[in-house]
Amino acid sequence: MEHNVVTATVAARPTAVIAAETTWPEYPQVWRRLLDTVHGNVVWGGSGRKGRNVMLYLTDVPHVEVGVELDQPVEIGGPVVRSALPAGDVAMTVHQGPYDGLGLAHEAVIKWCAEQGLRRAGPRWEIYGHHHDDPAQVVTEVYYLLA
Repeated sequence: MEHNVVTATVAARPTAVIAAETTWPEYPQVWRRLLDTVHGNVVWGGSGRKGRNVMLYLTDVPHVEVGVELDQPVEIGGPVVRSALPAGDVAMTVHQGPYDGLGLAHEAVIKWCAEQGLRRAGPRWEIYGHHHDDPAQVVTEVYYLLA
């Protein structure tokens, strides 16, 4: 899939998350448990579709925040805390298709930033579209905060 990369200015987006520090080899087993815990400790107050899943990578350790975008009133409990996705100038792309192709989306943004002479600030995040039975229809937004 061709990834069209653009720059944009984004506002902070409120989230409900669990923060964790892990390793890249461990992360595939860690994120699902964290996300399940978030979903089990968020009580939605509105109707309709609920907030999209988010994963914010603050560092390359990785120090992560895994959770949901808050697009309607919620009550949170347990280990879940309120946070926000960063505000500012970003380079971003939209990946459509199975999650195993997300690495290509990240590579496209990194390469494009280098070609444009743009410096990445460090934090990056993914916003996952709502569930779709057909993996080819899954949409994931990939953002890199610019310095």
